[in-house]
Amino acid sequence: MIRYALTRLALLLLGLLVASVLIFLTLRVLPGDVAQLVAGTNSTPDQVDAIRRDLGLDQPLVSQYIDWIGGVLHGDLGTSLLTGSSVTDELLQKAQVTVPLGIFALTIALLFSLPLGVISAMRRSRASGTALNVGSQALAAVPVVWAGMMLVVVFAVWLGWLPAQGFPRSGWSDPAAAIRALILPALTIGIVEGAMLLRFVRSATLQAVGQDYVRTAAAKGLTRDAALIRHGLPNVGLSVITVLGLQVAGIIVGAVVIEQLFTLPGIGRMLVADVSARDLPKVQGELLALTGFVLVVGFVVDLVHRALDPRQREAS
Repeated sequence: MIRYALTRLALLLLGLLVASVLIFLTLRVLPGDVAQLVAGTNSTPDQVDAIRRDLGLDQPLVSQYIDWIGGVLHGDLGTSLLTGSSVTDELLQKAQVTVPLGIFALTIALLFSLPLGVISAMRRSRASGTALNVGSQALAAVPVVWAGMMLVVVFAVWLGWLPAQGFPRSGWSDPAAAIRALILPALTIGIVEGAMLLRFVRSATLQAVGQDYVRTAAAKGLTRDAALIRHGLPNVGLSVITVLGLQVAGIIVGAVVIEQLFTLPGIGRMLVADVSARDLPKVQGELLALTGFVLVVGFVVDLVHRALDPRQREAS
């Protein structure tokens, strides 16, 4: 297990290195001059050149990358060109909205997809199972923006139960208001991601029904459903753990869109604004942090899956 963990950790670090190079180079080929943007439209060529030297943009790309990645290794993701603030500090501040939003969304997705996915598989030949299957297909195809607008119309406009947009200025010092502001965004992401996860759970459960150990348990006196619950669902759980890393990535992508729709002051909304403003040091720090988070989640999922699945340990 230790050797496997060290190997996966090495791959994680290699993935971060490759991602940092791709992020750095991609942002450098975007059109526009950052120094000109900082200097303003009325600046002279000499002023633009001076700003370019101050920002180190006149240095070779290799030197610029080494300077940036050296700061990252010391916990410094860079400094905003427009505000002069620390990217790390701003990320930590915005994460107070995005991280709870992601946790709530993932919880909602798991709470309804796991039981309904199993029920849909166990009752596949009945009307209820068919309805769940068709409903999950329909929800999985719904654009997340449209789903969010429909929830706003129902729960904010018609019923008036929840706020349609915004986040309290006091932040989490008023937990009740903060949670109410995140309910609709989390429901939006959780329902769409949960519908896709429900279909995966249904497929994994149907696959488990056909396994020999489930049929053997049924032949020994257990009902089909009891044999599936007792012997098949642990393997379904392992399969679900495997795809959780992909679900987290989907939630992050959904958060970028949903924070715009609900005007939440999170990382996704900040990233979109910084891309529009061409704040390259800030954007590359944000993208590297998000990429690192997804890779770390995948690393943890792999370790948990290996620890829980004795077949992988025996194979090694």
